[in-house]
Amino acid sequence: MLEVQHLAVSYRGVSAVEDVSFRLQPGQLVGVIGPNGAGKSTMVKAMLGLIPVANGVVKYRDHALKQQLEAVAYVPQRTQIDWDYPVTVWNVVMMARTRQTGWWREPNRQSKQIVAALQRVGMWELRHRQIGELSGGQQQRVFLARSLAQEAELFFFDEPFVGIDKKTETIMFDVFSELKSQGKTLLVITHDLGTTLMKCDKLLLLNRQLIANGSLKEVVTTDNIQRAYGDSVLLIRNS
Repeated sequence: MLEVQHLAVSYRGVSAVEDVSFRLQPGQLVGVIGPNGAGKSTMVKAMLGLIPVANGVVKYRDHALKQQLEAVAYVPQRTQIDWDYPVTVWNVVMMARTRQTGWWREPNRQSKQIVAALQRVGMWELRHRQIGELSGGQQQRVFLARSLAQEAELFFFDEPFVGIDKKTETIMFDVFSELKSQGKTLLVITHDLGTTLMKCDKLLLLNRQLIANGSLKEVVTTDNIQRAYGDSVLLIRNS
């Protein structure tokens, strides 16, 4: 179980995340929603120890998560990745195996995980292509393959559906379902208030504070959406 207790983050005295607490169980796909600037990405970075926290504890299996990062696969927003960096698809995925092989050794026995991951997301034929030459959907699939090659227990995706094609979306949801069936925990940040939410087992509605936490019907209510988004969302259909 992944547990977040009273997490808080501040930037120069300005609160970005306030007293957020929740629990995630194995085999869950959890969506994190909220308006721009709500602290969604900040919360995930704080959970992973990538930025300092003002308060709070993040535990996985009763131990600090930041001491178990080998169990984590994290895919940041595409805007945070340097797509001009000269690296091939194969090498991007191979980097996921460096914990097991070290930086300076070819991952011979681990190559089968890389091959399987690239084949699973339909990117094997493009393994020698430079990452910057790919479409947005193909780039996202490469980083999905990289996360699979890590053989992690916890998967964090920050806006994975932005700028992708329908084929990539279908592959991603299929992979998410497979990971769930293997008992993995997935946390996905999304701004999509449509069909993506229907795929989630649980939702976290955030606007610096945790507004709501639960199923789609429990979270996506008129009152909760109004509290989180104000007048920026005019109509939510809850079905």
